[in-house]
Amino acid sequence: MTTVSIIGNGNMGTAIGGLLADGGTTVEYIDRATTDITGDIVVLAVPHPALAQIVAERADQLAGKVVVDITNPLDFSTFDGLVVDADGSAAADLADALPQSRVLKAFNTNFASTLASKTIGDAATTVLIAGDDADAKALLASVVSAGGVKAVDAGSLKRARELESLGFLQLTLAVQEKISWTGGFPLAA
Repeated sequence: MTTVSIIGNGNMGTAIGGLLADGGTTVEYIDRATTDITGDIVVLAVPHPALAQIVAERADQLAGKVVVDITNPLDFSTFDGLVVDADGSAAADLADALPQSRVLKAFNTNFASTLASKTIGDAATTVLIAGDDADAKALLASVVSAGGVKAVDAGSLKRARELESLGFLQLTLAVQEKISWTGGFPLAA
């Protein structure tokens, strides 16, 4: 059985944990006092600026694990752009910082409410997953699907840039109240 460790217990961390637990996955929440990370998959459900500190403090504990970056690297001072290179992504930067981990990008195009309800309007919630390790993507997709939502392989880790752009657009629309926090972009086949 797969165990997922979640660093971050805010809205997203709680929603992801609930979704995965619904599918029978063992979920543990990691706080600063936790010394060991036992999960096969580690979800970093934190704001983008927290990634550097997690890498500095826990890189050795993340070695060999599937590490899921859910962040959207927004410039919160202007809310008008991303803080990563135009041809890069937060997930690619994280993969460079954690060369012994299998880094994936996922959940950043979902709002917590759509993970909890498992729907966006009348459509099923879909989690888009990008990464370079096919086995890691399949493992994450299996626990996401078991939780009751769709999982779609969005391609290599290079696609994280597009996922972060889509997440950025969705967040700016919600902040401007053009869509609700229970809405978002559904994926129809």
